[in-house]
Amino acid sequence: MIPTQTVLRELEIQTVNAGGSTGSGWSSSPSDRTLMQSINPATGEDIAAVVPCSREDYERIMKESVEAFAAWRRVPAPKRGELIRLIGQALREKKDQLGTLISLEVGKIKAEGDGEVQEMIDMADFAVGQARMLYGATMQSERPAHRMSEQWHPLGPIGVITAFNFPVAVWAWNAFVAAIAGDTVIWKPSPKASLCAIAVQHICNRIMQQHGYQGIFSLFIANQTDLAEHMVRDRRLPLISFTGSVPVGRRVASTVGERLGRTLLELSGNNAVIVDDTADLNMAVRGVLFGAVGTAGQRCTTTRRLLIHESRYDQLVGKLVKAYAQIHIGNPLEPNILMGPLIDQHAVEGYRATLEEVQKEGGQILCGGHVLNRPGYFVEPTIVRAQNTWPVVQRETFAPILYVMTFQTIDEAIAMQNDVPQGLSSAMFSNDVRRTGYFLSASGSDCGIANINIGTSGAEIGGAFGGEKETGGGREAGSDAWKAYMRRQTNTINWGTELPLAQGIKFGE
Repeated sequence: MIPTQTVLRELEIQTVNAGGSTGSGWSSSPSDRTLMQSINPATGEDIAAVVPCSREDYERIMKESVEAFAAWRRVPAPKRGELIRLIGQALREKKDQLGTLISLEVGKIKAEGDGEVQEMIDMADFAVGQARMLYGATMQSERPAHRMSEQWHPLGPIGVITAFNFPVAVWAWNAFVAAIAGDTVIWKPSPKASLCAIAVQHICNRIMQQHGYQGIFSLFIANQTDLAEHMVRDRRLPLISFTGSVPVGRRVASTVGERLGRTLLELSGNNAVIVDDTADLNMAVRGVLFGAVGTAGQRCTTTRRLLIHESRYDQLVGKLVKAYAQIHIGNPLEPNILMGPLIDQHAVEGYRATLEEVQKEGGQILCGGHVLNRPGYFVEPTIVRAQNTWPVVQRETFAPILYVMTFQTIDEAIAMQNDVPQGLSSAMFSNDVRRTGYFLSASGSDCGIANINIGTSGAEIGGAFGGEKETGGGREAGSDAWKAYMRRQTNTINWGTELPLAQGIKFGE
């Protein structure tokens, strides 16, 4: 394990860090600003501090990003892709250090921290290929000697607002695709994960400066709500990509909608796994365990509800309770640890309050349920017998709490799964091809992601990621998600000598 100070030094993290950069330099650090302390959630100790950006910093960053866009959109897309390839290579070289920093700052176990950096690398590889595949289409014209087509153009500077739980990967989903599309990117990370963002910005700055570019990737760290709202209201940002809670997502959508801008929203999940009477229970246990316990339940794709056929309930729950008892909880950088801490004390209080509420409803705690009396923000992963209709079950709690319930028929299970406001990820464990086909049909899961014989968590970047209903409806990463960062233009060329009108209209003849 790399010593903490070595990791910070190799990622250019200082004792006090500036919170803004466009590549041309970092924001100033006046002594009158209150520092933002980055806290290690496994110990409660300070890691380093950040000087938050001011309104003046934001305006400078925005101005440089707008100016950079004017030049960047003229760079051929394959050349833009080559620069993303170089950033991906730089991330490979710093994977161990950056994965460690993720563990230090947000509490993910080292394997998950490294996995998140690998996701950035994979996203860079994907974007390099996509840079040569920003395809348009041709259409048949009804008029003779006319040709119709469409093409895609860069959209402009875009704002990316990310959450603490994926402090760098979600930025890469947006930023790498936006960059090959010809956009510039202004990143506002979670204040709880500011050091991770600074480390990535240093990498981007170095690569872009080596090739004569700046202002393509910019960083804007702020801890004031009014500055975040100013960014969301800024008409110079045609697209705001926001990852976070439903209440904040509603405000973002409303604010951007008022100025007729675009939003890409990745909001809460309340994801269910259905296990029917034909399922391989050993596979189901492994899938549910990672889905419910991974990242200490702090993923939007975390498995929060487990719907079990009544004939398999005792057997599956027994296996899960036994598996939960073997989970090692502790310092996420230590080997054999499977679950690290929650992000902060507020999250711990949310865990405690949720369990109190579910017990008042009549829920039965089958295992776990305790806050651990040790430094840091540690809790036990918990399984609760509950009912799907309870208000506490209907909302997302960002903690390792799994609600289990039974069903009799597949129609009942799918209805239960869909009967929540969120619609992100879903999964079914079954060896019945008809049931799995039904689950994936238009009458089945209403989520943006539907899996068979794998869990709800751990999506690959090749597919478009996102959900429906209160999850927001946005799509990021793979497939045709690139279109969100571009504007479509329809072209018609008349290569003849006549000027016929569409729909056979005669005008002035």
